[in-house]
Formats: sequence, structure tokens, C-alpha cells
Amino acid sequence: MKQFFAMFSRMKYINRWALMKNTREENLSEHSSDVAAIAHAIAVLKNLRFGGNVNADRAAVLGLYHDMPEIITGDMPTPVKYHSQTLRSAFLEVENEACERLLSMLPDDMKQSFRPFFFKEEGDEYLWKIVKAADKISALIKCIEEEKGGNREFSHALESTKRSIEKMNLPEADAFLGEFIEAFSLSLDEQNGN
Repeated sequence: MKQFFAMFSRMKYINRWALMKNTREENLSEHSSDVAAIAHAIAVLKNLRFGGNVNADRAAVLGLYHDMPEIITGDMPTPVKYHSQTLRSAFLEVENEACERLLSMLPDDMKQSFRPFFFKEEGDEYLWKIVKAADKISALIKCIEEEKGGNREFSHALESTKRSIEKMNLPEADAFLGEFIEAFSLSLDEQNGN
């Protein structure tokens, strides 16, 4: 019996932003779907406008699986996760063990194909930067939506997330923000052009 995809389906039970008051909870499954779509778009922008030659489909798949270890570890809030190098190192060790555990839930002949979704491989470094940018953009969108709903709890997170994206110096991520992020502040009627 192999449990990998049964575990994957449990991402919908892991809520994000646990330390903050939310107007609407966001689960890991929703977040991963958003990250996959945004990573794909950023990679396409890289190829079309910035002379890149990256695999946009692979970026999407990396985004889809990027937080799957949190099924085992839970969602560690960013301020806690990055509070100190000691905590970060300890969490990385736990995360690596969770990745190995998840891979053990696949048939032997599939493990090598899935391993790069959990452990960075040579040649995928730039794709992982794109996924990291997509992850931050997804967080920024959550902050925008919360503020739009009247929740000022996310104001500081919104500003710090914007700064962290800018510091990444990825022109394709900046292009995504420039063209798409404003629409997340609009109502449904405004998004539909009504």
C-alpha cells in the first residue's frame, strides 16, 4: 500500500498563517495551487521577455509540491522559522526527514522521478528561485485579500513581503507584479470589467 497521494490530498487540512487573525483561512492545497500557477507564469515571462530558457511546466510542478512536507511538519510561521540560524537549521533537518518519509510512500520505481520535487538538484536552481518568488507573491496576494476584507493584521506582512520580493531581483517576478497584482485589489465586478 502506497500512501503518497492520499497524503498529498491532506494538504487541504493544513491551514496557513496560524499566528494571525484571518478573515478567511487559507489551506496548503490552495496555496500550492496558487504557487504552481504563479511559478508557471513567472517562468513564461522569463522565457518571453527576459531571454530565458527555463522549463515553465517543471516550475509549476515544483510549485505544486513545494510545501508538501508541511503535511508532516505543519506550517511553521515565517517569523518563527527564520528567528535564528539554530531554529532554521533544526527545522531544515525536520523538513528533510519529512521529505524522505513522503518519498518512502511511493513505489520504488517512482521515487527518483519525484525526488527533485523535494530535494534541489543541479540544474534546477533557477527554477527554485522562481518558485520562491511565486511563494512570496502568493503570500502577498493573501495580504492584499485580507486588507481588502478590512483586516489590518496583515499590513506589516504586506509591506515586508513586497520588500522581500523586490530584493530577489528577478525581473520576471517584478513583471508579474507590475501586470497582475493590482487586479487582486479589485472587486469581482471590476475584475470582470463591469
